[in-house]
Amino acid sequence: MPSSTTSAAVSDDRRDTTPYEAAVQNIPGDYGHPFFGPISDRYDYYYNQGEVEFFKARMKKHQSTVFRCNMPPGPFTAKNPRVICLLDAVSFQTLFDNSKVEKKNLLDGTFMPSTAFTGGYRACAFLDTCEPNHSALKSFFLSTLAKKHDKFITIFRQSISTMFSGLEDEFSAKGSAYFNDLSDRMSFDFVFRLFCDKHPSETPIGPDGQKLVDLWLFCQLHPLMTLRLKYFPNFLEDLLLHTFQLPFFLVKSKYKKLYNAFYNSAGSILDEAEKMGLKRDEACHNLVFLAGFNAYGGMKTLFPGLIKWVGAAGEDLHRKLRDEIRSVVKSEGGVVTVAALNKMTLTKSTVYEALRIEPPVPYQYGKARQDLTVRNHESSFLIKKGEMLFGYQPIVTKDPLVFKNPEEFVADRFVGGGEELIQYVYWSNGRETEDPTTENKQCPGKDLVVLLSRLMLVEFFLRYDTFQVVSGKLLAGSSVTIKSFTKAT
Repeated sequence: MPSSTTSAAVSDDRRDTTPYEAAVQNIPGDYGHPFFGPISDRYDYYYNQGEVEFFKARMKKHQSTVFRCNMPPGPFTAKNPRVICLLDAVSFQTLFDNSKVEKKNLLDGTFMPSTAFTGGYRACAFLDTCEPNHSALKSFFLSTLAKKHDKFITIFRQSISTMFSGLEDEFSAKGSAYFNDLSDRMSFDFVFRLFCDKHPSETPIGPDGQKLVDLWLFCQLHPLMTLRLKYFPNFLEDLLLHTFQLPFFLVKSKYKKLYNAFYNSAGSILDEAEKMGLKRDEACHNLVFLAGFNAYGGMKTLFPGLIKWVGAAGEDLHRKLRDEIRSVVKSEGGVVTVAALNKMTLTKSTVYEALRIEPPVPYQYGKARQDLTVRNHESSFLIKKGEMLFGYQPIVTKDPLVFKNPEEFVADRFVGGGEELIQYVYWSNGRETEDPTTENKQCPGKDLVVLLSRLMLVEFFLRYDTFQVVSGKLLAGSSVTIKSFTKAT
């Protein structure tokens, strides 16, 4: 792993990212035939090139980080697949400016799942900041999380302790442990206990809560997925996954079970929602969405990605992390607290680097509220009112004009002088140096995500000295298997 001096040098080596005044350029790229163009781009995106190469090839072709193309899923599922890509650290920030872009029904991009999946309501994540209910629901989320803040560490440590026991049992039985399944069970357990003050096993959903959510998520998001099955024809998968949306009735009974568990167990939270003027059932559907889609859905990619990159970094980083973590915890009397976490600078930097190199949410969308000018590092471009803007975060957060060696995982990138680069770690629908409010679309649990990621590393290295992983690609995020580990001595 490069030394901390390397990371500190990044800020000195980085070019100024403040865009200069430049003549307005035409946006390169086109959409092709209204029907066949989107299908061609979809095949390139999923099968011929893959997501990253799809964008890199067009950036190279057009010699620009701003260009036009079609985004999946395309015909039938999406009414208008046409977007303008913003693939650098400067132009991408336009998507955070709610005075310039509208976010109505754009959470999933160029299509929107049926509101049947959320009880007939448009969940807060689909509301624009100008819609009256957005402020009320976002305030409800922020208030709920604030009231639960003193339980974050305690509940997470209890949940993760069970996960590690399962990991060691599976390893003893099989010689390896599939981290994703263990992490998913732990994540749902944590989320449900946080909001409902009881274990899922104490409710009718039992031990299968994460499976209920997985099916519910799949039926909403399948147009954005590819199964990558070796012997399954691409054209058949494309027809089944990307051409039509699956109907809600396929998961209606499962969602009802999930909804009822929250409705019957989160009474105090729903009481507060009613006091804030929200309808009880609407608040509950939004709570299920927050817990299942935003929180658990995010953790499904967040934790495996973190463990993959840290595991692959090797024993030198593991030694530095465990030395820092154990030393700080010992100095705090053996107690893991927020104050202790704040003293772990390398641990904090490692988490931000994992968020930078593999953002748990790869896409951001916005629709221009009016004609506006967007600038990247070199040029300016005119965007017309109503045009769709799109950013692919895994490329944006590897902008070579911001980050030195952007494709490399540099755990201490944000230590010392490198801390100023945290503002360019985009993953939460906002700048990392800003806070979620009722007036913006930033993830209400942004700070909780960072806290839990740091806790994941702390708990890992309090128990183990080092570990090895084998990783692959899933529908969303990384597949991670623990191949070996050494217990703390």
